[in-house]
Amino acid sequence: MPGMPPLDHVTDWVFDLDNTLYPASCNLFAQVDVRIGQYIETLLDLDPIEARRVQKTYFRENGTTLRGLMDNHQIDPADFLDHVHAIDYSPVPPSPRLDQVLSDLNGRKLIFTNGSVRHAENVMERLGVAHHFADIFDIVAADYQPKPEPEPYRELIRRYGLTAASTVLFEDIARNLAPAAALGMTTVWVRTDIGWSGDGAAEDYVHHVADDLVDWLLGVADARGADAPETTASGGELTR
Repeated sequence: MPGMPPLDHVTDWVFDLDNTLYPASCNLFAQVDVRIGQYIETLLDLDPIEARRVQKTYFRENGTTLRGLMDNHQIDPADFLDHVHAIDYSPVPPSPRLDQVLSDLNGRKLIFTNGSVRHAENVMERLGVAHHFADIFDIVAADYQPKPEPEPYRELIRRYGLTAASTVLFEDIARNLAPAAALGMTTVWVRTDIGWSGDGAAEDYVHHVADDLVDWLLGVADARGADAPETTASGGELTR
């Protein structure tokens, strides 16, 4: 694709999971959203309307509903994550195109998600791309501090020995790119039709915009000249 950035400086590729690695049209998070509401209804003995209000208030004020429930109701986060991720993953189709382009982009690949390792593994199994990723940095690894809190980004860098200047982060929520840019990473907003996804999209911490992740990566691979297939210390397998 003419005009695509080659990102020749990038050695580490960091991907958000939900609505980034797979298309938002899968509507997978809608299932999670419903189960979060059900969890709050049971926990706090609320009707669905009030539970929804609490859910979205915590999301706005605490970064995730989980963090709000932890801060205000001292819930067991593992119990919450197990409940909300007990969903049907079949709407996520295999993506041979994503599999191929990840092979064409030399360098380490990581997942950075506000979800859980198990959730990420289930998604990647459906997509058929788990073998490309060296690890998953999830909400547990972040000590339950959600993006865009700055500390998880710093811990991500420390844990994997990243050089921020040679790392790129892909995210569907534009405001989550701010800490990455502040640390010196290259950022890519994966645009969706979800309203809050675009919060902060006009800010200068959004360096590139992708309307379709796979198409955008294919353009980058073409601009880079399709590097040799990656090798990793784990033989390309997902390690944890």
